[in-house]
Amino acid sequence: MPTPSASPVRRPVASLWIGEKLHYLNQICLLSHVRQGHPTTLYCTDTVTNVPEGVTVRPASDIMKIDMDIVRQTSESFLSNVFRYKMIQATDAVWIDCDAYCHKPFPDEMTHIFAGHGFRGALNCGVVYIPKNGELMAQLLDYYENLPAAPAWFNKQQRKKIDKQETSLPQAVRIYNAERTAFGPQAFTWFAQQTGDFEKALTPDYLYPVPFQLNDVFYDPYGRVEGHFTDNTLSVHLYTNGTKPWWRKNVPLPNSYAARMCAVEGVDPAKALEE
Repeated sequence: MPTPSASPVRRPVASLWIGEKLHYLNQICLLSHVRQGHPTTLYCTDTVTNVPEGVTVRPASDIMKIDMDIVRQTSESFLSNVFRYKMIQATDAVWIDCDAYCHKPFPDEMTHIFAGHGFRGALNCGVVYIPKNGELMAQLLDYYENLPAAPAWFNKQQRKKIDKQETSLPQAVRIYNAERTAFGPQAFTWFAQQTGDFEKALTPDYLYPVPFQLNDVFYDPYGRVEGHFTDNTLSVHLYTNGTKPWWRKNVPLPNSYAARMCAVEGVDPAKALEE
């Protein structure tokens, strides 16, 4: 009898977790990549007690030192924005946010993986791959490693918000206080425009088929989430930062997208709720 063919080994994906416990939505998102054949690594700053089986755990320090004082003064997202590009450069893996659900595998030949999201069209970097030796990578890392007095795209009001803060604060904190997204989508969009990579963006249906303004639909038992998908859809962003507290602390309603994907991935949501 012929030997059954093994599942294809696909390109690696990776993410970062700052904290000690994953939410069930994070668990299903990580497992979805494992199920699709992607070697999946979770870099951690702490000992995470409920990483699903099949996900490789590595210390975040393998990629870079995480300054927890900066995290406490800003948010986990600030340093994750630096981390994702350093991770891509070091490992050539695709960055996935822990709330990005893998609908279909990422094609091996896809050299630029990023897209616009929401209704405004700005680029997001929740799922991203860019060439590790390209100009966009160089400009992003230079920005993070040599923070300017103010980002080039800041307007007068944003610059005033920086100037009003104590100069003793770390520059990253001052910029973050002036504009929370200055290290994420804003920076990625700006530098992609400078290097010409903006034109290489995928359409939103590839990575962000549901606009973030409509993220309640994932928890609606009558919501037709798949109606947003197209044949292009590779990833479904669940936008946990915008999830209402009720959904973070309670199991999803039967037949909602969140509940159905828990069943697909074999996750009991009751065991991983926000406390």
